Amino acid sequence: MEASTTLSREVLAALRSVVGEKKSPLHEPLFLGNEWVYVRECLDSGFVSSIGKFVDRFEADLASYTGSRYAIAVVNGTAALHVALLLAGVEQGDEVLVPALTFVATANAVTYCGASPHFVDSEVGTIGIDVARLRDYLAKLGEIRDGACINKQTGRIIRALVPMHTFGHPGDIDGLLAVAKDFKLALVEDAAESLGSMYHGRHAGTFGETGILSFNGNKIITTGGGGAILTNDQDLAKKAKHITTTAKLPHPWSYIHDQIANNYRMPNLNAALGCAQLEQIEGFLENKRKLYFAYAKAFSDVKGVQLVSEPEGARSNYWLQALLLEPEFLPARDLILSTTNAVEISTRPAWTPMHDLSHFQSCPKMDLSIANNLSQRLINIPSSAGLVGNIYE
Repeated sequence: MEASTTLSREVLAALRSVVGEKKSPLHEPLFLGNEWVYVRECLDSGFVSSIGKFVDRFEADLASYTGSRYAIAVVNGTAALHVALLLAGVEQGDEVLVPALTFVATANAVTYCGASPHFVDSEVGTIGIDVARLRDYLAKLGEIRDGACINKQTGRIIRALVPMHTFGHPGDIDGLLAVAKDFKLALVEDAAESLGSMYHGRHAGTFGETGILSFNGNKIITTGGGGAILTNDQDLAKKAKHITTTAKLPHPWSYIHDQIANNYRMPNLNAALGCAQLEQIEGFLENKRKLYFAYAKAFSDVKGVQLVSEPEGARSNYWLQALLLEPEFLPARDLILSTTNAVEISTRPAWTPMHDLSHFQSCPKMDLSIANNLSQRLINIPSSAGLVGNIYE
């Protein structure tokens, strides 16, 4: 107990040395550019819903920024992932490999397709999927038959692999691509947290058949609520746009729809906000790195905890800064959380692992010992781009 108390005090002091005495949310947006101008233009024009120039502009700007040939803007990241899975051919009764340590939207989107999440373990280096252990697991569990990977225990097709780039840190994408190829899996990147993150010089979310982004209020840039599907495949892009706009066929006045689809298109009002935010992203990212280095200095002498850093070969956006407790200091986590939040410094634990949620407990899973361990050792700390520095310096 004494060690936990000491560590809690040292963590609070380190945080105070960076954020000062002020109230510090976990992550809040900055509106310092053309947000008011573009949103007012939307209001003045009357085009606030799914038709308007800012939706098209935002999609074009996203494609340009990420290096993806196409970007399709939608209402949120979960909707983006739902559609991306449909584009990957995920069907009723399939299984989809997802990390157990992820935000619940990753697993929820799989169930929207009538498929089952199949939970896989993480590794400490990236906090993402452990590629080596996944390969060994699939080699024993899976059987390639008629061009598909069959789960020998359930008899179901394992259709896709969905890595999630945790806190904006890219996973082992080369390894994931190799596993997907060898086991006949579609690779769909959950890059909801990773706008601005690079893997060997290429933007996260652009390696799989599709990738998705989120622009929730707590992300690197925000559209209030929103997401996007990234793809380099023209046919997939056309299909994505079609099924996110109720599958309405073009016509001057008639309402003709050729399939059951979704009303997932991003409103013009949200896209206007996104255009203004994207204009400022380099400043946001620069400040995120400044914040990381400030925390690195502050925590350099704190024993029992380490600051999570970008993986080798990657340049992370540092969306959420995170502390990782040393295993012997695991009992200190809840005391750190209560001590910091009591003085309005927002800290949060990692998500509850998906297989521990009641509605996912019967889903297939591999040994998840590392994900379980990491979920008890991770603490997110204040990460707003405005905490240190000036984005216009």
